[in-house]
Amino acid sequence: MEPLSASVLPDGVRARLLPGINGLDIHVLEAGHEQKGRPAILLLHGFPELAYSWRKVLPALAAAGYHAIAPDQRGYGRTTGWDGDYDGDLAGFRFLNLLRDAIGVLFALGHRSAEAVVGHDFGASVAAQAALVRPDIFKRLVLMSAPFTGPPSIPFDTADGPPPAKGPDIHAALAALPRPRKHYQWYYSTRPANENMWKPRQGLHAFLRAYYHHKSADWAGNKPFELAGWTAPELAKMPTYYIMDLAEGMAETVAREMPRPDEIAANRWLTEDELAVYAAEYARTGFQGGLNWYRVRTGGRLTAELEVFSGRTIDVPATFISGRSDWGIYQTPGAITRMQKSACTRMEHIHLIEGAGHWVQQEQPDEVNRLLLRFLKES
Repeated sequence: MEPLSASVLPDGVRARLLPGINGLDIHVLEAGHEQKGRPAILLLHGFPELAYSWRKVLPALAAAGYHAIAPDQRGYGRTTGWDGDYDGDLAGFRFLNLLRDAIGVLFALGHRSAEAVVGHDFGASVAAQAALVRPDIFKRLVLMSAPFTGPPSIPFDTADGPPPAKGPDIHAALAALPRPRKHYQWYYSTRPANENMWKPRQGLHAFLRAYYHHKSADWAGNKPFELAGWTAPELAKMPTYYIMDLAEGMAETVAREMPRPDEIAANRWLTEDELAVYAAEYARTGFQGGLNWYRVRTGGRLTAELEVFSGRTIDVPATFISGRSDWGIYQTPGAITRMQKSACTRMEHIHLIEGAGHWVQQEQPDEVNRLLLRFLKES
């Protein structure tokens, strides 16, 4: 596997492969690499994204004196060595193993610590674990678009009385709605999900265009608000990219929201040439590597090891950045409050950026870069 071509990267950003890291050959983009001794910033992408998603952030961090590093995480892009078989071993996608990958990248590039770890979407889960369990390595935390509510509780902890009774089956309740629905994370955990998105009727490029559009501020329907609770009627208030129609896959779901040709031509945050980079990478790999992250979460079995951190808080300086049009911050009712009030003891600011949806660092990179650099300077 060759690194990503310099022809699609901004000036000052280079691609390279780091061999032999936790069983992987990890593909990274980096900026500020010319001078040794610069403090590191580690940038972790989400789904369905790539290290390339940080192309508008890497140069700004480098210009401010940092060594900015963005890997293709396990399951993605030009990083190889992971198991992409649905019937393969999911153990490699455990969150602490994903953290081991991230630490391996830092160490391979000569760093023993990072001034900050920055995570977007599912990358925020790894970033949060990094700050939770290795604050000696990761000195600051920036979460984007996905709140962190703390490590899972130990289920047999009776310090506060007997465990609560098991609640109703949310999936049965969603399916029983007058308009039958299903939750996207559990759909992503099914066998057909990869094929549906990888080989959609509309073509992969068009699928990705519709998917990114549907979750961006460009889609007029993204006007998020806090839900009253984790119930089927409340969850069903979210757009169909989160609470899907029961009988449809994600390809059919987003096809209804395909932007018009004039809207595509007017898009400056994700041009057709930039989208072609994503389409080419996913055409080669499919989506199963990224979908395995969801299977680890929804299955529960491989997250049990995180219970050893039950009750522990993130105590390094932290901040949260998201788009004001991003439903992701509300998809788990109460998550923002729990993150700020209990999970992170030093999270002073929550920034909701106008004109951005879920892809905040791509939709509004100048404001994201301004907030990142201010946080690094002031914290």
